[in-house]
Amino acid sequence: MKILGIDPGYAILGYGIVEKIGNRFKVCSYGAVTTDASMDMTDRLEYLYDSLREIIDEEKPDVASIEQLFFNTNAKTAILVGQARGVAVLACVKGGLEIEEYTPLQIKQALVGYGRADKKQVQMMVKTILNLKKIPKPDDTADALAAAICHGHSAETRKRLKELDIR
Repeated sequence: MKILGIDPGYAILGYGIVEKIGNRFKVCSYGAVTTDASMDMTDRLEYLYDSLREIIDEEKPDVASIEQLFFNTNAKTAILVGQARGVAVLACVKGGLEIEEYTPLQIKQALVGYGRADKKQVQMMVKTILNLKKIPKPDDTADALAAAICHGHSAETRKRLKELDIR
Protein backbone atom coordinates (compact mmCIF):
# COMPACT_ATOMS: atom_id res chain seq x y z
CA MET A 1 0.00 0.00 0.00
CA LYS A 2 1.37 3.41 -1.00
CA ILE A 3 0.30 6.19 1.36
CA LEU A 4 0.40 9.95 0.82
CA GLY A 5 0.65 11.81 4.12
CA ILE A 6 -0.29 15.48 4.19
CA ASP A 7 0.33 18.13 6.83
CA PRO A 8 -1.89 20.97 5.60
CA GLY A 9 -0.79 24.58 5.53
CA TYR A 10 -1.00 27.55 3.20
CA ALA A 11 2.60 28.78 3.58
CA ILE A 12 4.06 25.27 3.85
CA LEU A 13 2.17 22.10 2.97
CA GLY A 14 4.19 19.07 3.96
CA TYR A 15 3.83 15.82 2.06
CA GLY A 16 5.37 12.40 2.40
CA ILE A 17 4.81 9.19 0.50
CA VAL A 18 5.61 5.84 2.07
CA GLU A 19 5.00 2.31 0.95
CA LYS A 20 3.98 -0.27 3.52
CA ILE A 21 5.18 -3.75 2.65
CA GLY A 22 4.19 -6.28 5.30
CA ASN A 23 5.12 -4.62 8.59
CA ARG A 24 7.82 -2.43 7.09
CA PHE A 25 7.78 1.07 5.68
CA LYS A 26 9.81 2.32 2.75
CA VAL A 27 10.02 6.04 2.03
CA CYS A 28 9.23 6.91 -1.58
CA SER A 29 9.45 10.71 -1.51
CA TYR A 30 8.80 13.68 0.71
CA GLY A 31 9.03 17.42 0.70
CA ALA A 32 7.08 20.62 1.09
CA VAL A 33 5.05 22.80 -1.22
CA THR A 34 5.68 26.40 -0.24
CA THR A 35 3.95 29.62 -1.19
CA ASP A 36 5.23 33.15 -0.86
CA ALA A 37 3.52 35.50 1.59
CA SER A 38 3.32 38.15 -1.14
CA MET A 39 0.98 35.97 -3.23
CA ASP A 40 -2.79 36.47 -3.15
CA MET A 41 -4.50 33.75 -1.14
CA THR A 42 -6.39 32.50 -4.20
CA ASP A 43 -3.09 32.11 -6.07
CA ARG A 44 -1.55 30.32 -3.12
CA LEU A 45 -4.45 27.87 -2.96
CA GLU A 46 -4.30 27.24 -6.71
CA TYR A 47 -0.56 26.60 -6.49
CA LEU A 48 -1.06 24.15 -3.60
CA TYR A 49 -3.75 22.32 -5.55
CA ASP A 50 -1.74 22.11 -8.78
CA SER A 51 1.42 21.01 -6.96
CA LEU A 52 -0.37 18.32 -4.98
CA ARG A 53 -2.10 17.00 -8.09
CA GLU A 54 1.28 16.79 -9.81
CA ILE A 55 2.70 14.80 -6.87
CA ILE A 56 -0.31 12.46 -6.92
CA ASP A 57 -0.03 11.95 -10.68
CA GLU A 58 3.72 11.19 -10.45
CA GLU A 59 3.74 9.00 -7.33
CA LYS A 60 0.35 7.27 -7.74
CA PRO A 61 -0.41 6.64 -4.05
CA ASP A 62 -3.32 4.38 -3.08
CA VAL A 63 -4.64 6.45 -0.19
CA ALA A 64 -4.16 9.83 1.47
CA SER A 65 -3.73 10.37 5.20
CA ILE A 66 -4.41 13.97 6.21
CA GLU A 67 -3.86 15.52 9.60
CA GLN A 68 -6.98 17.11 11.05
CA LEU A 69 -6.77 20.71 12.14
CA PHE A 70 -5.90 21.51 15.70
CA PHE A 71 -7.53 24.83 16.54
CA ASN A 72 -5.78 26.78 19.23
CA THR A 73 -6.30 30.53 19.59
CA ASN A 74 -5.72 32.29 16.26
CA ALA A 75 -9.02 32.04 14.35
CA LYS A 76 -7.69 33.81 11.25
CA THR A 77 -4.82 31.36 10.87
CA ALA A 78 -7.16 28.41 11.49
CA ILE A 79 -9.46 29.60 8.71
CA LEU A 80 -6.59 30.03 6.25
CA VAL A 81 -5.14 26.61 7.11
CA GLY A 82 -8.66 25.18 6.77
CA GLN A 83 -8.84 26.57 3.24
CA ALA A 84 -5.49 24.96 2.38
CA ARG A 85 -6.67 21.70 3.92
CA GLY A 86 -9.83 21.83 1.80
CA VAL A 87 -7.72 22.32 -1.33
CA ALA A 88 -5.57 19.33 -0.33
CA VAL A 89 -8.67 17.18 0.20
CA LEU A 90 -10.04 18.26 -3.19
CA ALA A 91 -6.72 17.46 -4.92
CA CYS A 92 -6.78 13.98 -3.39
CA VAL A 93 -10.41 13.36 -4.34
CA LYS A 94 -9.79 14.56 -7.90
CA GLY A 95 -6.72 12.32 -7.96
CA GLY A 96 -8.93 9.33 -7.16
CA LEU A 97 -7.63 8.76 -3.64
CA GLU A 98 -9.49 7.48 -0.63
CA ILE A 99 -8.92 9.88 2.27
CA GLU A 100 -8.37 9.01 5.90
CA GLU A 101 -8.11 11.69 8.58
CA TYR A 102 -6.23 11.58 11.88
CA THR A 103 -5.97 13.97 14.79
CA PRO A 104 -2.52 15.06 15.98
CA LEU A 105 -3.16 12.97 19.12
CA GLN A 106 -3.85 9.82 17.03
CA ILE A 107 -0.71 10.37 14.97
CA LYS A 108 1.46 10.81 18.07
CA GLN A 109 -0.10 7.73 19.65
CA ALA A 110 0.57 5.63 16.53
CA LEU A 111 4.22 6.67 16.27
CA VAL A 112 5.39 7.20 19.83
CA GLY A 113 2.78 5.32 21.86
CA TYR A 114 1.88 8.49 23.73
CA GLY A 115 -0.68 11.00 22.48
CA ARG A 116 0.97 13.96 24.21
CA ALA A 117 4.45 13.29 22.79
CA ASP A 118 6.44 16.35 21.75
CA LYS A 119 7.44 17.22 18.20
CA LYS A 120 11.03 16.00 18.63
CA GLN A 121 9.88 12.54 19.77
CA VAL A 122 7.62 12.21 16.71
CA GLN A 123 10.39 13.39 14.39
CA MET A 124 12.85 10.89 15.87
CA MET A 125 10.35 8.05 15.37
CA VAL A 126 9.78 9.11 11.73
CA LYS A 127 13.55 8.99 11.19
CA THR A 128 13.83 5.60 12.91
CA ILE A 129 10.81 3.91 11.31
CA LEU A 130 11.81 5.05 7.81
CA ASN A 131 15.51 4.34 8.40
CA LEU A 132 16.50 7.89 7.39
CA LYS A 133 19.93 9.41 8.03
CA LYS A 134 18.44 12.60 9.43
CA ILE A 135 15.10 14.07 10.47
CA PRO A 136 13.24 15.42 7.42
CA LYS A 137 13.01 19.19 7.18
CA PRO A 138 10.97 21.32 7.33
CA ASP A 139 8.94 20.07 10.30
CA ASP A 140 5.82 19.96 8.11
CA THR A 141 7.47 17.24 6.02
CA ALA A 142 8.18 15.09 9.07
CA ASP A 143 4.57 15.65 10.20
CA ALA A 144 3.28 14.51 6.80
CA LEU A 145 5.42 11.37 6.94
CA ALA A 146 4.10 10.76 10.45
CA ALA A 147 0.52 10.98 9.13
CA ALA A 148 1.36 8.42 6.43
CA ILE A 149 2.96 6.05 8.96
CA CYS A 150 -0.04 6.47 11.26
CA HIS A 151 -2.34 5.30 8.50
CA GLY A 152 -0.04 2.39 7.73
CA HIS A 153 -0.39 1.26 11.34
CA SER A 154 -4.15 1.86 11.44
CA ALA A 155 -5.34 0.82 7.97
CA GLU A 156 -6.18 -2.82 8.67
CA THR A 157 -8.16 -2.02 11.82
CA ARG A 158 -10.03 0.83 10.11
CA LYS A 159 -10.85 -1.44 7.18
CA ARG A 160 -12.28 -4.11 9.47
CA LEU A 161 -14.33 -1.57 11.39
CA LYS A 162 -15.75 -0.15 8.14
CA GLU A 163 -16.69 -3.65 6.99
CA LEU A 164 -18.52 -4.14 10.28
CA ASP A 165 -19.95 -0.63 9.97
CA ILE A 166 -18.56 0.31 13.40
CA ARG A 167 -17.27 3.82 13.93
